[in-house]
Amino acid sequence: MKNIFIFITLITLLSCKENSNKEEVLKKTKDTKSHVSPDERFGELFVRTQLEGVFPDSKTFVDCTPKFTTDEILENYKSQKEGVNFDLKRFVLENFELPKQFSSDFKSDSTRSPKEHITALWPILTRQADSTTVGSLLALPNSYIVPGGRFGEIYYWDSYFTILGLQADHKYEMIENMADNFAHLINTVGHVPNGNRTYYLSRSQPPFFSLIVDVVHDIKGEGSLKKYLPALEKEYAFWMDGSKELTTEKSTQRRVILLQDRSILNRYWDDNPTPRPESYKEDIEIAKESNRPAKEVYRDIKAGAESGWDFSSRWFRDGKTLATIHTTEIIPIDLNSLLHHLEKMLEKTYRSIGNLDKAENYNQKAKLRAIAIQKYCWNETKGFYFDYDFVKKKQKPIYSLAGITPLFFNISTFKNSKAVAQKIESDFLQPGGLTTTLNNTQEQWDAPNGWAPLQWMAIQGLRNYKQTELAEEIKKRWVILNTKVYKNTGKMVEKYNVYDLSLKAGGGEYPVQDGFGWTNGVLLKLLSESK
Repeated sequence: MKNIFIFITLITLLSCKENSNKEEVLKKTKDTKSHVSPDERFGELFVRTQLEGVFPDSKTFVDCTPKFTTDEILENYKSQKEGVNFDLKRFVLENFELPKQFSSDFKSDSTRSPKEHITALWPILTRQADSTTVGSLLALPNSYIVPGGRFGEIYYWDSYFTILGLQADHKYEMIENMADNFAHLINTVGHVPNGNRTYYLSRSQPPFFSLIVDVVHDIKGEGSLKKYLPALEKEYAFWMDGSKELTTEKSTQRRVILLQDRSILNRYWDDNPTPRPESYKEDIEIAKESNRPAKEVYRDIKAGAESGWDFSSRWFRDGKTLATIHTTEIIPIDLNSLLHHLEKMLEKTYRSIGNLDKAENYNQKAKLRAIAIQKYCWNETKGFYFDYDFVKKKQKPIYSLAGITPLFFNISTFKNSKAVAQKIESDFLQPGGLTTTLNNTQEQWDAPNGWAPLQWMAIQGLRNYKQTELAEEIKKRWVILNTKVYKNTGKMVEKYNVYDLSLKAGGGEYPVQDGFGWTNGVLLKLLSESK
């Protein structure tokens, strides 16, 4: 696999007229460690750089581009590190290029409407097909849209919601480019990583590829489904890996869980129980605080990152503190609803090409998953969908907007949907839209924050079950909040405080980011809807 990537990179770089120093470029691309995660690639240098806080944001160093080969940098470090005048930050800056700030020259014009602002942002958030992979970036064959801010690479589930805006703006070529990029990742590394960085390879994110394919299908018609069938199959195989080996004695394997009634559902997971390279220092501190085996904590943290909800009281044993995270013991309602959609998409695709046996096979899988979701995640007394702790064999008590996903994917019954709508209206609905959970833990995927993807899934889920008045109220409040913040700041941001429209969102591991891919996508989609 590495040789293929290196060969492609060499051919691309050799054909690039802008590069005057071909020998130096060749020297770089011959680095056989260029597709290794920075923590493994740079060893002690990486550890020192992260633990000594050379950069305020731990993501900065892992996104840097080496100026020389890995071996040359490590040899330089070895020969200099014991010197009296050795300065770690200076050494890093001499041997690495800092991540490029693409939006530094962009000037927001608040006289533009939000729609005009988002359209003007597309070029700023666009990255061209990658021509080099000297750093941690995984090369993609087509152009794509990034979220913005510190996130200068593609992100898996972000992209679906960004694509909604691209669809509203009739940017169909970009949508197909992004779908093709995800298919490329699935076909080359076996799944869609969290993002196209080497340090994300051990985990994915919520599996929205089947929904992205659905958008392409809406644009291009029936023939597009067949094109993506191999990638859809491989995506499913990734999430279901190990399911055939499950037994009552060995009821868990990677992302699959065998429950007591023989149902198979899924969890989030990570194959590498080490600190996240992009949050290395922070993860070590959390593990120390937890008084638990470090590898257990690291895997649960990374599984929480795979969920996209990094982090939320959904994943905490005590419902309050990150040190109690136990993501890998939880069957998430949203993940399993997404995999139900993937099964239905595989059924739909096989029917479109006339393979009725395989279509029926996936239809049955989807039916069994829907039954299991109702059994393990629906709470009749509380009238809501919850995540399920399969170790304790009981539902998690945390109310979260993930509970809307069975409505978004048409898994819920009408009776259940009414109860969910009532809870959404009575407890989740705030002046600026829907709160993520009912808990304020200082984590970004809890109150008081609201996030664009959850607003969209709630609006659409409620519409699916004829709760149109509530859906329109959520839409109105969210659009007003987005517009208000834009008019006051000139920015579309990653998340919003939905309780107090005068305050910024907060919590989490980094400041609120502007840009911002999925906020732009959802808002543009909502603004484009016919009145």
